[in-house]
Amino acid sequence: MAEEVLLRITLAIIVGTLAAIVYSLRVLVLMERRVARIEEHLDGIAHRIVKEETKIERTLGRKR
Repeated sequence: MAEEVLLRITLAIIVGTLAAIVYSLRVLVLMERRVARIEEHLDGIAHRIVKEETKIERTLGRKR
């Protein structure tokens, strides 16, 4: 009887640990997706800034 209780407690600990690992991996994947989206937005903003800078350089170059 005591062995069965010990076995159940051990299995519950193992299953709980595995569930925690799976949940943390899920959270990591979601965070990675968010970071990737943020990087895409930053890349788009950087491209727009470069376009604006080239426009400004062209207009300043014409005035000189």
